[in-house]
Amino acid sequence: AQSQTPPVLPMPPVPASPDIPRGVTPPVPVIGVISVPEVMRLSSAAQQAEKVLGARRDELARDAQKEQAGWRDEQQKLQAEAKNLASDQIQQRERRLQQRVISAQRDFRNRNRIIQEAAQVSLNQIERELVQIIRQVAASRGMNLVLHREQVALSQDGLDITSQVADQLNKVLPSVFIPAANVDPEQLAKSGTMPTTADAERAPAAAAAPVVASHR
Repeated sequence: AQSQTPPVLPMPPVPASPDIPRGVTPPVPVIGVISVPEVMRLSSAAQQAEKVLGARRDELARDAQKEQAGWRDEQQKLQAEAKNLASDQIQQRERRLQQRVISAQRDFRNRNRIIQEAAQVSLNQIERELVQIIRQVAASRGMNLVLHREQVALSQDGLDITSQVADQLNKVLPSVFIPAANVDPEQLAKSGTMPTTADAERAPAAAAAPVVASHR
């Protein structure tokens, strides 16, 4: 296909930007690096959450497989007995099986949502604590900029605060609150027994320094 010539479009004038008065010179960067994935790997709270929630995921998978096997057995049984059943009996049993499948799928989706939200509750605690500790460790070392180690091509050992942050995280937050398996996190949030993510959104933003550069 031949390339099309781009159309000629209007280009309205834009105002010239006026000179900007000289501002305050930013501080000299004192840089540190951290590996958040390694901190999470070393975190006893993260290990606890993964163990507990992993067991719940495994149980859900087993229950789903068992239920699916039951559907297949029922379908095969119906097929084997169909020649001895009236059409309305066949339709009735098919409807019951369909209702069973729909109900079970709804239940499994809900259980999966509860597990995922419990994981979010757990991770949120670690992330909030981690932000505080990174700031504290960086401030104690005179750092005002912390970069993700995975984005840095070269750094000296003295700049890496990963181990110190992980040690402090395990001291301050050795474990996290994980909603019980039979508790819906959304219902727990509505109970008023503890702060919620909605409360955090309404709260004023925390002070920003030192900056941890984003992965994005």
